[in-house]
Amino acid sequence: MRRTAAASLLSTCALALLAGCGGGGEEPAATPQQDTAAAAGASGGGGGGGDELTATLMDPSGTEVGTVTFSEADEGTKVSVEVDGLPPGFHAFHVHAIGVCEPDSASPTDPTMTGDFLSAGGHLGAGAASHGEHEGDLPSLYVSASGTGSLTAVMGGLNFADLTDDDGSAAMVHAGRDNFANIPERYAPGGPDDMTKNTGDAGGRIACGVVKG
Repeated sequence: MRRTAAASLLSTCALALLAGCGGGGEEPAATPQQDTAAAAGASGGGGGGGDELTATLMDPSGTEVGTVTFSEADEGTKVSVEVDGLPPGFHAFHVHAIGVCEPDSASPTDPTMTGDFLSAGGHLGAGAASHGEHEGDLPSLYVSASGTGSLTAVMGGLNFADLTDDDGSAAMVHAGRDNFANIPERYAPGGPDDMTKNTGDAGGRIACGVVKG
């Protein structure tokens, strides 16, 4: 009986050694670098994922004047803008609802209205709220005396689904500053008019870029 038990034990150990068990059978401990890589892979790259959308801003003459990058962030969508060659001062910066940037084009809602980049339609989300609360409303862009400017903001109400819907979207720089429909009652007792509610009196469109994946 003892010989049988001993033989069985020796046989089990031999099989365990051949199978890579018994002393060397445990998986090697992961290195810190492997742990970090595994965590990044499980979370899609960490933080905001790996997706990114871009838009190349062009002026009405077809000259490139800047770039816009949209990336996913935990709090919403991170928007980064770099421009060069625009007039100094504050400029309204929006996302418009249609991904078409045509100079001297007609408005999709009113063909009798023509102008630069009207093909991009109104602000993204303009039908659901007054100006200042549209998904496409972004902080104003400041351009220095040298013609350069930059802006980075995380927008909680802006998402990739809206940016890449069936008719796309476009990043837009306007000629003037944006008042976000903020007009004190002492100046407008009846409140801002419809144009201000829709556009913030930002003026013409001086640069446009179709948002692309």
